[in-house]
Amino acid sequence: MSSIEQLNEKIPDFAKDVRLNLTSLMADETLSPQRQYGLLLASAIATRNADVIATIESAAAAVMTPVAIAAAKSAATVMAMNNVYYRFVHLASNPEYKTMPPRLRMTVIGSPGVDKSDFELWSLAVSAINGCGACINAHEKTLRAAGVSSGVILSAVRSAAIVQSVATAIEAARPSSSEATG
Repeated sequence: MSSIEQLNEKIPDFAKDVRLNLTSLMADETLSPQRQYGLLLASAIATRNADVIATIESAAAAVMTPVAIAAAKSAATVMAMNNVYYRFVHLASNPEYKTMPPRLRMTVIGSPGVDKSDFELWSLAVSAINGCGACINAHEKTLRAAGVSSGVILSAVRSAAIVQSVATAIEAARPSSSEATG
């Protein structure tokens, strides 16, 4: 049994739709294995759910190189920073923030070690999970300029949504501290 199938078994019955969506996602062969598992891994890291991260990283290791795994992790971590910063700049009413340099190191975006469009898709997925409209727009624009289709872009966001829902379902199934002691 694959680690993704094991993850699917952890999804509780009240989240049957989530389980079915994960099964459907894994059966979809639209994306290359590296692109798909990079999306899954970067999205898993964005959920901050240790079980989901460990399971997906294990599955990713079977199809991705160590360099590609590091790039997916880099996408998740640099977007964790950028999404907070650029969401603030975008939402703050003071226009002065938009004119100020971010002074954040993010060179990995220019040289991620994998195909740039893969890294951009992974960054877009994380930005969708983190809710940064400015980053979503920037990555979507870059992907479209690189010739990536709307269908592939939407598939990346669908992957992020499903991974987020898997993490939420698994967390929701855990007993609360009052249930565990009561």
